[in-house]
Amino acid sequence: MTAWPYPAPVDDGGAAHLLAGLELPDVALSSTSGAAINLRDQAGQAVVFLYPWTGRAGLANPPDWDTIPGAHGSTPEAEGFRERFPDFQARGIAVFGLSSQDTHHQREFAERLKLPFPVLSDANFAFANALKLPRFETGGAVYLKRLTLVISNGLIERAVYPVHPPDTHARQMAGELT
Repeated sequence: MTAWPYPAPVDDGGAAHLLAGLELPDVALSSTSGAAINLRDQAGQAVVFLYPWTGRAGLANPPDWDTIPGAHGSTPEAEGFRERFPDFQARGIAVFGLSSQDTHHQREFAERLKLPFPVLSDANFAFANALKLPRFETGGAVYLKRLTLVISNGLIERAVYPVHPPDTHARQMAGELT
């Protein structure tokens, strides 16, 4: 296995407040499933991997993307959750992706990668603002930093931050959750 070729993020404390027992905000998010999903209403356990941005063929990455720690890796991370989805499903654990990209962009991404789980859009940052999620800016746009929330019945069980490397993160999470 080749080492992850992009800069690793550091724990800047941006998710230190996302403690076990913290209630999720009452925010309905549009999804690639076609229905709005409110994670606070999600019964049972779920893994929500938050990612900054996914590219598309013919579109340039945002400025300085190659040098921003933790920016790269959304596609390999989502592919990892796709490959491990049966493991999560067998244990009754739901999986969601979440970014601030609009649902139209996410739908193309989900269809291209054949993702078996919904991808949620927080395009207006309502969920991110309510939880004070960490972000970064480049090229005049704001992006969520990569992190994962393990939730259960509307509450945070734990936050994984920073996530590195993203290409093996789903395997790590599948091995840790029971």
